[in-house]
Amino acid sequence: MEELRLLSTTAILGYGFAQSAFEAGLARKPHLIGADGGSSDPGPYYLASGESFTSRMATKRDMRLMLAAAVPLGIPVVVSTCGGAGGNPHLQMMVDIVKEIAQEESLSFKLAVINSELPKDVLLEHVNAGKTRPLYGLAQLTPELVDQAVRVVGAMGPEPYIAALDAGAQVILSGRSTDPAPWAAMAIRAGFSPALGWYAGKMLECGAEPALPKREGCLLATIRENHVELEPMHPEQACTPRSVAYFALHENSSPIHHHEPGGMLDTSECTFEAVTDRAVRVSGMRWRPAKYTVKLEGVEARGHRVITLCATRDPVLQAQMERYLARSREIVDEKATAFGAPSDTYTLNFRVYGQNGVMGEREPLPLAERHSHETAIVAEVVAQDRDTAKAVLAIARTTILHSEFPGRLCKEGNMAIPFSPSDLDLGQVYRFSVCHLLEPENALSLFPIRYEDIGDRHASH
Repeated sequence: MEELRLLSTTAILGYGFAQSAFEAGLARKPHLIGADGGSSDPGPYYLASGESFTSRMATKRDMRLMLAAAVPLGIPVVVSTCGGAGGNPHLQMMVDIVKEIAQEESLSFKLAVINSELPKDVLLEHVNAGKTRPLYGLAQLTPELVDQAVRVVGAMGPEPYIAALDAGAQVILSGRSTDPAPWAAMAIRAGFSPALGWYAGKMLECGAEPALPKREGCLLATIRENHVELEPMHPEQACTPRSVAYFALHENSSPIHHHEPGGMLDTSECTFEAVTDRAVRVSGMRWRPAKYTVKLEGVEARGHRVITLCATRDPVLQAQMERYLARSREIVDEKATAFGAPSDTYTLNFRVYGQNGVMGEREPLPLAERHSHETAIVAEVVAQDRDTAKAVLAIARTTILHSEFPGRLCKEGNMAIPFSPSDLDLGQVYRFSVCHLLEPENALSLFPIRYEDIGDRHASH
């Protein structure tokens, strides 16, 4: 194959994209249409709960456009990291949506569903065999961490997608995946180098994000013998050498080295050339093979979270906010201990927006240089049970609302509280507990694939 055209519709399925941009991309006769379905960016809750951070309504709208156009033309459609986090319930949500659309639009196709949620016995087998190692300075993965995890997924590489395409699947839904993997799979399967495939995947993983101005749109990547060309399909957008090079920094600790299952994409010698006023050609990428590993993402329950939001524009209080909240914390600890909730049974955090709410202790600007006429405080309590969390938060709210401070002029509340009820119950809270690499037996061993004929076909597995 001399040329492979890959169309990415959106950064995350459910974020939406302009139908006109999609139709422009369709007119270029892509060999694959796809979208990333999720991310770990919204935090651990979604992986643990099985819920999606995008709405089902919006996800179905995006998927309907893709399926209704691609299936009659025989173009494969791939959605990776389905349902936001790629666990079994997330994947099942997308299967249900696809079946609904197929029935409503009278579509027939072979469906492949690739699971990535890992059973605990499989994880324990690899832990006990010494086949895991931690990332980011974490501790080793232990049987205790595995047992405490609510859900663990593995980020698959391109091989399961290649297997599904080889089996004749036209629609592929996968669990957790490295973002570029589906696109790399199509390119590698078509005979292009892994370097070209992985680079194209890196650019396509977030829809039209490599283009300017920023907006939800569609991106077309054209792979040829020694380069990748990138062009947005929305007429108001353009790729420039700088915008494309800048996007390579996205979600990577290194601007030039991108680690993936089975190797590393090296972009240190890439060149960027504007071929039109809207399209950019990239060449010089290299692929360096390495031991095959799969990244694990797992979450465990942390407790019950409640928050309250309040704000002040009192300059006297704002000038001594850190001292005021430190004293408030002491008062809360004293009162909470009195009713049976000592400080080691909960955590109390104050996020002070207008001073250091975003960066917290890492805020580089000296306190004297932080100028704001309004300051908002988010008070958060996490405890093992709901009653304790609510009780401690009620004390914290009352304390920061009514406590004295030097120079205080107001004789009523210190804070404006925008909502009633004032305390917001966020329910069970989770944290990432597993962020490790696992050495699988082979690239397919962790990711079972099931097939189903949709429409007027007969079910097959």
